[in-house]
Amino acid sequence: MAEAAGKTAKGEQTRALILETALELFRERGYEETTMRAIAERAGVALGSAYYYFRSKEQLIQAFYGRTHQEHLEEVREVLRTQRTLRDRLLGVMQTKLRTIEPYHRFAGILFRTAADPESPLNPFSEESLPARREVIELFAEVVDGAEDRKLPKDLEAELPELLWTYHMGIVLFWIHDRSPGRVRTWRLMERTVDLIARLIQLSTLPLMGPVRKMVLKLLIELRQPVSGEEGAEGGPEGSARNPGQGG
Repeated sequence: MAEAAGKTAKGEQTRALILETALELFRERGYEETTMRAIAERAGVALGSAYYYFRSKEQLIQAFYGRTHQEHLEEVREVLRTQRTLRDRLLGVMQTKLRTIEPYHRFAGILFRTAADPESPLNPFSEESLPARREVIELFAEVVDGAEDRKLPKDLEAELPELLWTYHMGIVLFWIHDRSPGRVRTWRLMERTVDLIARLIQLSTLPLMGPVRKMVLKLLIELRQPVSGEEGAEGGPEGSARNPGQGG
């Protein structure tokens, strides 16, 4: 058993080494110019070993997505345990998000050149990114579900985690392009829009806003449906990360 545990630990170390080396080379040379062979050589492992842990460069980036999410989860647990209002929980999640991704700012800009391509498997909306997308949407579901002041209509409650994921992606995109010291513009945008979102959610619960809310949510659901001639249209909607029956 001790021997097996040792092998597992060594395997995890090798996997982490390959990932760190890949990120280093991506920063130095760019994503497209970096090869798996170059990563293996820099890491001091056989090319076959590199492919054993990661079948492609795309898998390396997906592992990077997963690592940054785990770092975020570790930081945000205390926020979710102590904050009670939807506004404070969302604010805490976004604050910890910006803090945990800040060390990767330069790399995120390099990665964005590839991830922005709609055909890239690294695109956050791609099928390959669905597991990472689902994990973050579930985090926002926890933000909503644990808020003591939430009194949401069922239709909004079902869609809100994915809407918050989309909002957070917008903040991350702004952060990638932000060159202000300490990313102060991104922080200002995030804090003010969190307040705005909290107010809009409150307003959406008013009876007078019911028809408008339903129109907006219906539009969002329709936009997720594939159109004729679009890839995947024959098989029906992909399904959202939290509401697989409603399109994704």
